[in-house]
Amino acid sequence: MLLSKKGYYTISPYDDGYVSFIFHLYLLSFRSKEVPMLPSLDYEKVKKDLIEGRDRLKSLLLQALRWRLTRSLPGEQRDTVLQAYINNDLLECHSAKQKTVLHLMASDNEIIRHNMARLLNAFASLAEGRAYLSQIPILPKLLTDTLKTEEKDSPTREIVLMALQKLSLRRSQQTAMIEDDLISWLVDELQHSDFLNDNTLIYSTALLMNLCLRTKGKWKCAENAKHVLKVLTDLLGHENHQIWPYVNGALYNILYIPSVRQEAKEMSVEEILCCYSKDRNPHHNRQIKFIIDQLNSAQVQGPESDNEVEEEYEDLMDTYADTDETLQPEPRELSGESLLTTEYLGIMTNVTKWRRKSTPLPQPDVDETLQRPVTPSSQRNTEGGNVPLSRYDSRPPTRCGSRASAERNGYRDFERCLTQTLHWCLCPIFSYNN
Repeated sequence: MLLSKKGYYTISPYDDGYVSFIFHLYLLSFRSKEVPMLPSLDYEKVKKDLIEGRDRLKSLLLQALRWRLTRSLPGEQRDTVLQAYINNDLLECHSAKQKTVLHLMASDNEIIRHNMARLLNAFASLAEGRAYLSQIPILPKLLTDTLKTEEKDSPTREIVLMALQKLSLRRSQQTAMIEDDLISWLVDELQHSDFLNDNTLIYSTALLMNLCLRTKGKWKCAENAKHVLKVLTDLLGHENHQIWPYVNGALYNILYIPSVRQEAKEMSVEEILCCYSKDRNPHHNRQIKFIIDQLNSAQVQGPESDNEVEEEYEDLMDTYADTDETLQPEPRELSGESLLTTEYLGIMTNVTKWRRKSTPLPQPDVDETLQRPVTPSSQRNTEGGNVPLSRYDSRPPTRCGSRASAERNGYRDFERCLTQTLHWCLCPIFSYNN
C-alpha cells in the first residue's frame, strides 16, 4: 500500500511500473552508501618531481602517495587508487629512462629510501600491486641489495624485509630471490635470532619458508645442510612461538632432499624434534610428526616442474602500514592528501579494474601449512599459539574483489530490499488529512 493525498492505494507485482518502483527503492538504498572517489592526479608532474624535486619534497610526496593507498577505503575506492597508479605506471617499470622513480630505493637520503620502501610495501600488500611489481625484473635484486646494505637497526631494512616476504608469494619473485642467494643471508641472520626484533624474526622465517618451497631453494639449503639444520632446530626453541610454524615448514620442505635427510640423521634431528614436541599445542605436534615422517622417508628427489599454476593471494594490508612514521610535516607544510590535491590535481582519468575471480580450490590436507606460501598477516590464534593458515582455511580481512562477487552481493541486497518493500506494501498505512 502506498500513500496518496486522498488516502492510500495498493500496489501489487502485476501493476504497471511495479518493477521500476522496486528497483528505484533499491537504488535509493545504495545512494547513502556510495564511497566518494579521490581526485585524479597529474602523474607526469608527480613522477617529474619524484625524480627532480628537492629531497624534502620527494619524501613528502612518497608518503602522500602511500597514504592515499593505505588510508583509502577497501573496495572500489582503494581499487581505483591502485589502478590509477598502475595505469599511469607510477613506479615507471615500463620506462626506458635511465633514472626512474624506482631508483629512489638507492637514494643517498635515508628518509627517501625509507618512504620509497614503505610505498613498495603498500603495493606488495595488494594482489594487483604484487602483479604490477612482478613486471619489474630488477626489483627483487634492488630490494635484496638494500636488505644487505642497510644497518641492522634501520627501520628501512625491516620494511624491505616485509615487502620481500609478500612478494615471495609469487613464483617469479621466489626464483629471483633464490638466485640472488637470499636464503644464505636469511640463515646467517637467523643464526643470531636473539638480536632480532619480533617483526624481523617473524618475516625472516616466513620468507625463508616460502623460498624453501621451491626445489631450487631446497638445493640451496643442501649446499650447507648442517648449518641450515642447526639454525632451524635452534629456532624451534625460541620463545617467540609465532615463528614455529614457519620453521616447521622450512624443515619439512628441505628434508625432501636425500642428502639433507642424511645430514639430519647424523645430527640426531629426530630426537631434537621429539624434545620440542613436548608441552606444545596439538597443531604444532602434528607438524612435528609430519617432519619426522619426512625425515624417515625414502623418497627420491625428482626434477622441479616449471608448469605449476601461479596462485594469487588476497590483499594483505597490515596495521603496520602507517605506524611509526619517521617523516613528520612541519607546521603549515603541505603533506598527505593536501599536498596531492593542491599541487598535483589532474584530469579525471581513474577507472576501476575489477580483480579476477579466484578459482575454487579443494580442501587441503592436514600438512597444508607446511607446503604452501604464507605471510605473517595470515595468522589466527589457535590452541597455544598463532599459526599460519592456508588460503583454504582463512584469508586476511579483505574486500570482495571480483565483479561476479559484487553482482551476487548486489542481487542478495536486491532480494532483501524487495522483501522489505513487499512487507511494507502489505502493512496497513493510515491515510492523512489534506
